[in-house]
Amino acid sequence: MAMVHHQASTPLHGLTVEDVLEVLDTSPHGLTTAESTRRLAEVGPNELEVIEGASPWLLLAAQFKNILIIILLVAVGLSAALGHGTEAIIIGAIVVFAALLGFVQEHRAERAIESLRKMAAPTARVLRDGEERVVPARDLVPGDVVLLRVGDRIPADLRLVETVNLQIDEASLTGESVPVEKDVGALSELDVAVADRHDMAYAGTNVTYGRGRGVVAATGMQTEFGQIAGMLQSVEVGKTPLQVNLDRVGKVLAGVALVVVALIVALGVFRGQDPLEMFLFGIALAVAVVPEALPAVVTISLAIGMQRIVKRNALMRRLPAVETLGSTSVICSDKTGTLTRNEMTVREVYAAGSSVSLDGGDHGPGGAPRPVADVLMVASLASDATVALDDDGRWIIRGDPTEGAIVAAASNLGLDKLDLEARHPRVGEIPFSSERKRMTTLHEAPAGSLACSKGAAEVILDSCATLVTPTGVALLDDATRQAIVDRAEAMAANGIRVLGVARKENAELATAEEGMTFLGLIGLVDPPRAEAKAAVADCHTAGIEVVMITGDHPATAASIARELGILTEGRVVTGRELDQMSDQDLASQVADLEVYARVSPADKLRVVDAWQGRGAVVAMTGDGVNDAPALKKADIGVAMGITGTDVSKEASEMILLDDNFASIVAAVEEGRGIFENIKKYLMYLLSSNIGEILLMAGATVAGLPLPLSAVQILYVNLATDGLPALALSVDPPQEELMRRPPRDPHRGIFTRPVVALM
Repeated sequence: MAMVHHQASTPLHGLTVEDVLEVLDTSPHGLTTAESTRRLAEVGPNELEVIEGASPWLLLAAQFKNILIIILLVAVGLSAALGHGTEAIIIGAIVVFAALLGFVQEHRAERAIESLRKMAAPTARVLRDGEERVVPARDLVPGDVVLLRVGDRIPADLRLVETVNLQIDEASLTGESVPVEKDVGALSELDVAVADRHDMAYAGTNVTYGRGRGVVAATGMQTEFGQIAGMLQSVEVGKTPLQVNLDRVGKVLAGVALVVVALIVALGVFRGQDPLEMFLFGIALAVAVVPEALPAVVTISLAIGMQRIVKRNALMRRLPAVETLGSTSVICSDKTGTLTRNEMTVREVYAAGSSVSLDGGDHGPGGAPRPVADVLMVASLASDATVALDDDGRWIIRGDPTEGAIVAAASNLGLDKLDLEARHPRVGEIPFSSERKRMTTLHEAPAGSLACSKGAAEVILDSCATLVTPTGVALLDDATRQAIVDRAEAMAANGIRVLGVARKENAELATAEEGMTFLGLIGLVDPPRAEAKAAVADCHTAGIEVVMITGDHPATAASIARELGILTEGRVVTGRELDQMSDQDLASQVADLEVYARVSPADKLRVVDAWQGRGAVVAMTGDGVNDAPALKKADIGVAMGITGTDVSKEASEMILLDDNFASIVAAVEEGRGIFENIKKYLMYLLSSNIGEILLMAGATVAGLPLPLSAVQILYVNLATDGLPALALSVDPPQEELMRRPPRDPHRGIFTRPVVALM
């Protein structure tokens, strides 16, 4: 009996290729057609299951559970029954408008899973009966052998059994933009993050380089994508702070209306007045208590706020979320592309015993020391990437991002790649592979030939016999070799990606990587956005905690977090450490954890849940499929407009049009201003309503005729009160708003100062 959806104690990434084939009861030549048909009947199709949500009719009916809407519906019914058709139509129109708005927002929230399903590959190339065939991806089963080449989308979770320079873009799953080099060697360490499983390929990711083969390890809901889909469907979305507050206002108004109406009607009947007349009077009082224009004005206020936020490079997908921004007390931000520029850049070059920083752009053509220029020239020649300037003076990279950063840095120093290759034409190369961890090219040179090599620092050092020093070329002794290794490790500990560079003159390709001359080290980073540091400082001034959550390495994450002011007195925690914490431990420590590295989708969900358990209003940023469950769970899910997947956008409330953390802070300011405007509107409107109640009650107590009918009161509430109050909804945010702490979402609108003003 074949094992499907392997559940053994040792995960497949920890087994050798031979053991994997045995566990999945398959062979390098794939399954037979008969066996694949049998397994398909056993495990089902390779597609995501969707739990049917509430029907559209139920969603629409749920919109009428709001206490304010119920009060207005009662008013509609009574008005219609008593022949006040105009009043019933106007109030009814307001109710329908508010209900339809809520229905549209909730119905849209069901589309995230559909976007996830669209990311599945339609077909796959497999070996069946020992022959290559193209089959629908939904027909894949565990044990199938899938063939991979450049441009393919991985159709299921695979354990790789053959790779040739294979690189896979896993950004949609892990959030990290640099393609991952893959091989077939079993991992000795089993408890590792998805991003570190170099012998696995996951559904929904894309082959960017090389080729390979993989045996299907999981399909459908058992894949990493499937588990994310399951989390998405299990996440329950709560009400926004504004909805909670308006519900509270509705309950207060309902209570006041019932008490006032009961007392006044009872008083009238006691004094001998006509019960029907007093009943009509009760309706008039109920209309006076309820601000009928409130749903419409709130919607208009939020819509105006939405337009303001668009001008600040953010797009709101749900109107109620506009105000929730103003309550945000914690922002959990991804690193790559949001806090950083999402482009590799050469930060420093270590050459001839000293380091030179290239961050400030102080070294123009001819301005860098000769050893630094030599390092970048050789590294550029040993690269396949090319660059070109766009209209804004930014480098456009064609090819590998790391190579592009090196070529761009060399070009900034006046070492244009096309000019270099014209002077030193390439005549041979030994390509990069994950086993060799280096790339070497051979070029023509005036003195004969020139071999240029770049790669992992320790690999390059092992092939060198000499090095360039300030006084010339010298033998590379053990002490100097160790000093260079220490320097490379110190750079890596600060989150810098390190490459070694070497050359050999008068070289032949067969022996080019022997007896080379070490030139130096190149340190590359994805640098922080210039405006991100100021935005983080603004958050701290506004009382908002900023937390970094990333799939990157802890050292890289910590370095960027310190530079931005996110990591101050708190701790860095990894996904593995989170797995060892109970939910209670995490809840008690979450306020001290400022950076999360190498985390899984489930980890992100736990972090959001822990903060919400402390009463925080959480904004969560993300761009990948792995972020979708946490985006949906957060009070404000923030997706990236440029780099974000459709899945992350559908799961979010806000989309950053420029992928910039600073735009979140600007949107928070607008959100705070919107709540202040709604509060001012309520104060204004309810002050008027209180006057109407006192006028009507006073007339009853004095035994005078009713001064206003229900229709007249409705006219006053909608026309003379509602329309002027709209002016309050366009007030710009006050300057000091971002110098206050976030408001408590559990604190009602009717605070003592508000009641006193009314």
